[in-house]
Amino acid sequence: MNIIIVGAGEIGTHIALSLASESHSIVVIEANEKVATELNNRIDARVMVADGTSISVLIEAGVSDCDLFLSLTSDNNINLVSSSVARQLGAAKSICRVHPGIQRESLFLDYGEHFGIDYLFSPERLASIELAKYVRNPKSAMVEEIARGYVEIQQVQVNDDSKLCGKALIDIDFPSRIRVGAITRGKETIVPSASEILMTDDLVTLFGEPAKLHDTVLQFRNKSGKDAKSNIVIFGGGEYGFSLAQSLESWNCRVRIFEQNPERCRELSDLLTNVTIINADATSIAEMKEERIGEADFFIAVTGVDEDNVMTCLQAHSLGTKYCLPLIHRADYADAMTGFGEKMGILAAVSPREATRKDLARFITSDRFHLLQTLEGVELIEATVHDDSSIIGKSVREIKWPADCVLVAQLHGVRGEVPTAEDIINAGDSLYALVKPRAKREFLKLVAP
Repeated sequence: MNIIIVGAGEIGTHIALSLASESHSIVVIEANEKVATELNNRIDARVMVADGTSISVLIEAGVSDCDLFLSLTSDNNINLVSSSVARQLGAAKSICRVHPGIQRESLFLDYGEHFGIDYLFSPERLASIELAKYVRNPKSAMVEEIARGYVEIQQVQVNDDSKLCGKALIDIDFPSRIRVGAITRGKETIVPSASEILMTDDLVTLFGEPAKLHDTVLQFRNKSGKDAKSNIVIFGGGEYGFSLAQSLESWNCRVRIFEQNPERCRELSDLLTNVTIINADATSIAEMKEERIGEADFFIAVTGVDEDNVMTCLQAHSLGTKYCLPLIHRADYADAMTGFGEKMGILAAVSPREATRKDLARFITSDRFHLLQTLEGVELIEATVHDDSSIIGKSVREIKWPADCVLVAQLHGVRGEVPTAEDIINAGDSLYALVKPRAKREFLKLVAP
C-alpha cells in the first residue's frame, strides 16, 4: 500500500517503523527537522521536513495515489486539517488522531462526517479500552475487538461445574447476537454446528457485544453465572485514568482514582459520578497501606512515567492486590513485561503505541481480505463485499455459506454487530468470518470475487 504519515512523534514513529518493515511504500511528513532526521536514519522510507497541512506538500508526497493517509501528530488542529485536505486531494482513506475530548464531543457533532475523515481515534481511549478488557475478563484466554470495537472476541474454558457443560449449542439460550465461532478440544479446533455439545475443558471462542458477552462468559465458568463486585484502584487521573474510569463506571465495580494534583481531583469529581477521587500519592507505600490497596482486586497505574507505573504495581502486588496492570509507553518494554510480569504479579502491560498499531492494522488490507487472528487450525478474516458480489441484497439465511465457515460480525457503515439470520448483506459491508483453510477460498468467492 502507498501510505502517508504526518507526524513522527512517539505514535507516528512506531507506526511508520512497523509499516516499513512490512514492505509498504511509506512517506513521512514531519515539521521538526531534528525529529525528521532521527527517523530518516532509522527507516527505509521517504521522510519530508515540511508542514503536513500544506496542499503543495501533500501533492508532492503523492496524496492523489495514497491508499491510506494517517495524521498522527499531538495537535488536533493539524490532524483534522491535514486529514480533511488529504481526503479532498484524493487519498483513498483518511485516518486522524485526536484528543479524547474530541471523541467525547462527537455526541454533539460527528467530526468525521463534518471534515470528510474516515476514522478518528485517540491513543488514550484505545489504551483505556485495552486495560478495561483485562478488568472485565482477567481469566479469559483472549480478549480482542473487531468491527470498530462493536464486537468483542473472548476465549473461555468450560469448567466442569458450568451449567452449560454437556449441552448442545442449539439448546443454550444465548442473548441475541452472541455467536460461538470455534471450539478447541485438545489439539483440534472445530467450527461448530448448532448440534455441537460443549464438553469439560473445551476452549470456546465467543463473539458478541461487550456487555452481553461479559455476562455470557460467566455461565461457562460457574453454575450461578454471576460475578462478584470488583474493587479497582487507578493510579493517575490524567486522560488515561479518566477514560478508563469512565469506561468502568457502568460495570459492577467500585472505582477509586489516586491523583496527586488537587485541582485535577476537583475536575475529576465534577466529571465522574460513581468514582471516588483521592488526593494522594500511590508511590508512597504508607499511603498505599492507609488506603488498603492490598484489598483491591485491580491496581492499574496509568501515569506518564513508566517507572512509577511498574514500581507501584509491584508494591501493590506485595501488599496483596490480586491483579496489577501498568501502562508502559514503550511497546517493546510492554511486551517484555506482559511476557514475564506474571512472576511479579502483573497480569499484563498495555502500550498506547501498540494499542494504536493494532487498531489501525485493520486498515492495512490486501485487495481481497485481511487476516486478523490465527487460532489453532482456524483463521479470522475480514473481507469487504465487492459491488459485483452475488450475495448483495440477500439475507444471511439465504446465502449458502461454505462448510467450516461461520460469519461472526458485519460492519455496515460505522456500525458493527454479530449478524442474525435475517440481516441483509450490502455492497461495501465488511464481513468477518472464522474459516478453516479449505473454506477460505469459497468464502472469498462469495464476498470478493
